[in-house]
Amino acid sequence: MSRVDFSPLLADDPVIAVLRADHAREYPPIIDALLGGGVRAIELTLSTAGVLAQISSLVDEFGDAVIGLGTVTSGEQAETAIENGAKFIVTPTVELDVIRIACDAGVPVFGGGLTPTELYRCWDAGASAVKLFPASVVGPRYIADVGGPFPEMKIVPSGGVGLDDVGAWIAAGAPAVSVGGPLLGDAFSGGDLVALSARARRFRTVAGDALARRKAVP
Repeated sequence: MSRVDFSPLLADDPVIAVLRADHAREYPPIIDALLGGGVRAIELTLSTAGVLAQISSLVDEFGDAVIGLGTVTSGEQAETAIENGAKFIVTPTVELDVIRIACDAGVPVFGGGLTPTELYRCWDAGASAVKLFPASVVGPRYIADVGGPFPEMKIVPSGGVGLDDVGAWIAAGAPAVSVGGPLLGDAFSGGDLVALSARARRFRTVAGDALARRKAVP
């Protein structure tokens, strides 16, 4: 299976914002605020009502964003998401059909797992990267531990990644971090969107600086 490189999507923007809301109609102002803070990679989630019906229009409306779909757990969902313009696919579990369909379509896909066995199954199936979830259970050292036998594996932490953790995850080898609540805060319950942009900028700066430092090491 041909692995699809996801790095052109993120370039030097190593923060993926994970959005969960009651309905997808709530997404536009949040995406706009995130873009204002320099966070371009946006993972919408299938746990949000109406997301499949809205993703195509959101991709068209926010051309500067890289909008993908997460919480994908079936091949049918993956096909529909790709047909509607999703730029990447994320599954929280080991879903080999999802990985195969995304690879065949040339769309980056993040397979999910926690244990070395789960992560390796996703990677071996052709995932562009593996989503370590919930990352807060293990911590950044886990990347080095798993990287011993699997040095080529790209591991993106997700779940409980806060601002104070971002630098350590990137330094440990993560190509990006996946962030939900610590970044979004109260944005979906009437929170200040200017404050959301400011949080996005802080996350983006910390992650970008950590990535630059890692790349500078011979």
